[in-house]
Amino acid sequence: MLKQRIITALLMLAILLPAVFYPLPEVFASVAVVLIAAAAWEWARMNQSGPLTSLMVGGLCAAVCLLSWYAGLLYAPLKALWMVAGSSWVILGAWLLYRGVAVWSGVPRPLRLVGGVCALWVAWMAVVHARIEGINFLFSVLVLVWAADVFAYFAGRALGGHFFARKLAPSISPGKTWEGACGGMLGVVVCAFVWRHLDATLSLGAASLYTRLGAVNVAFMVLAVLFLATMSIVGDLVESLFKRSAGVKDSSGLLPGHGGVLDRVDALLPILPLAMMLTTS
Repeated sequence: MLKQRIITALLMLAILLPAVFYPLPEVFASVAVVLIAAAAWEWARMNQSGPLTSLMVGGLCAAVCLLSWYAGLLYAPLKALWMVAGSSWVILGAWLLYRGVAVWSGVPRPLRLVGGVCALWVAWMAVVHARIEGINFLFSVLVLVWAADVFAYFAGRALGGHFFARKLAPSISPGKTWEGACGGMLGVVVCAFVWRHLDATLSLGAASLYTRLGAVNVAFMVLAVLFLATMSIVGDLVESLFKRSAGVKDSSGLLPGHGGVLDRVDALLPILPLAMMLTTS
């Protein structure tokens, strides 16, 4: 399994890194369309759609992205979109986690499919806008999610159950602990200060997420990254809720050793529009 995970990760990096570093952001946008379409296909399958319908949902998501591109939205100011999408994630994420797995099966399937396509389209728009802002900015957003996940994993392994008797969300993801969540939040704060220092001392190109947040003041940066770390956990838990409702372990087997595309981007779905909302004037 470990060998398979490493091979898949290396293949993905071999595709993604050249696209990210290519001078024209449109190359990265093209690769991202394919990944988002694959995620939409997975989403349809998780919501009891047949093979043809799932392909159609994936194609519809790609078409919406390409139409947005054709309409010139990649370089347009989209503050209102980020605010609506970010607020929706906060409200609906909290509602879903409060109500639990059972509530999701009561949502009509067409509404679930449309909601998923909308969330994936917004995530694609946000990640492409982040790349247009600059490679340093894009990676600072991605690393926030990765840091939260890595620090949470090791804190949970080392301290899980030592300070909190109850798990974080036992009915949705029994392995996650409050100790892990706190460790993830501490990790992103450390990451923010380190990255902000590197921005100030090295030439890293466009300002990072942390430098832009810190331009308000340090307290705002800390609160903002803690909020984003919390929402990365929400994104992870919400996808776990969807998978538990569907009775599947992974969103698909597209990425051997890693599950599916949704399994890899779940925490990014709320973070991307929220990061753009917090840093776009």
